[in-house]
Amino acid sequence: MSISPQEKAEFQAEVSAWFTENRPADPGYLLPQSFMEVGTDQQFDFLRTWQRKVYDAGYLGMAWPKEYGGGGKDQAFQDIATAEMVAQKVPFMTNTIGLSWAGPLILNMGPDAQKEAYIKRILSAEDIWCQGFSEPDHGSDLGNAQLRAVRDGDEFVLNGSKIWTSLGSYADFMILLARSNTETNTKYEGLSYFLIPMKIPGIDPVPIKKLTGEFGFTQTFFDNVRVPDSCLIGEEGKGWQVAMKTLTFERAVSGGQAGGVHSMQVSTDEVVEMARHAMRDGHPAIEDAIVRDQLVAFMMEERGLDLNNQRDKIPGLASEWPGSIAMARKLTNSEWRRRLNQFAMTLQGANASRYVGDDGAIDGGRWQRGYFNAFSGTIGGGTSQVQKNIVGERVLGLPKSE
Repeated sequence: MSISPQEKAEFQAEVSAWFTENRPADPGYLLPQSFMEVGTDQQFDFLRTWQRKVYDAGYLGMAWPKEYGGGGKDQAFQDIATAEMVAQKVPFMTNTIGLSWAGPLILNMGPDAQKEAYIKRILSAEDIWCQGFSEPDHGSDLGNAQLRAVRDGDEFVLNGSKIWTSLGSYADFMILLARSNTETNTKYEGLSYFLIPMKIPGIDPVPIKKLTGEFGFTQTFFDNVRVPDSCLIGEEGKGWQVAMKTLTFERAVSGGQAGGVHSMQVSTDEVVEMARHAMRDGHPAIEDAIVRDQLVAFMMEERGLDLNNQRDKIPGLASEWPGSIAMARKLTNSEWRRRLNQFAMTLQGANASRYVGDDGAIDGGRWQRGYFNAFSGTIGGGTSQVQKNIVGERVLGLPKSE
């Protein structure tokens, strides 16, 4: 199914008008910059209500199957709606893990019962999802997961902990990778993948305070947690393959996400504007020729990232290195965001030391906060170092490192 240019134009006008009329007013308190920074009940309730409003209006999950609560429309409609959310800088969708990782995974490989149970409630934000991959002692070594899942009849008993659980304090469900068999030839065998309810005995998400002074992550402890084997997705002991499929959604290598923005967007234009009033050596930073040169470089890189995303959708323009743009997208976007926030701080001189809440902080300290928070994007879903290995091995054909 395809839509005509006229249909696209008409829908674009409709979406633009709706978001212009319905964008929420400033709540009067600090909102998080992404789903990884939701740390207060106020923030969570505000963002959850906003997601439900967007879904009820029909602008979320537009390409997901209608029988499970989606819109059943062409993906082009969702792309237009999401682009308008970015353009109007409306709040992000707090249920990012459900919308972009768990939901697409369940639709891709879950049985009908799981689709019927979870998909609509993911879209409406009735059920919030989190991810149980990282563990305290194993960093990015996902294959070495040690949280145990021991079968006991038609149940599994879970013991161990996961860390850096975004939205762990608020989540209703978790996608969880656990070790169900220790007698295997390699660490990638014997892992199982679960859809775990969070509001059951034995699960304790403990908030972690970050350098920013905010919360958003938890360490989630499992103490003799019992779940039925119906919580499995994929085959028992074959969880590594399911986890790798999840990561293709998380890194946007595979399509099928529900749409919506997942963080407050930043742009070089905003840094340019900030440079007009940030003073260095008694003059606006924008007057420095080197600063202007660096800003142009950021603009070119930003434009290149955008054009590459468009190019990736056209097979004839992406056939030389199939999959290369998608595989590199998470790495390039997260590192660009981190460097842009860092550069914005360098333009502020001594004011760079002022943080959110400090008198005289430029733009309320948003660039300092954004810089600290940007590191979560370079770590989650595989660190930048891991992403470089993936691009080197799978795109460039370099030998696998030992």
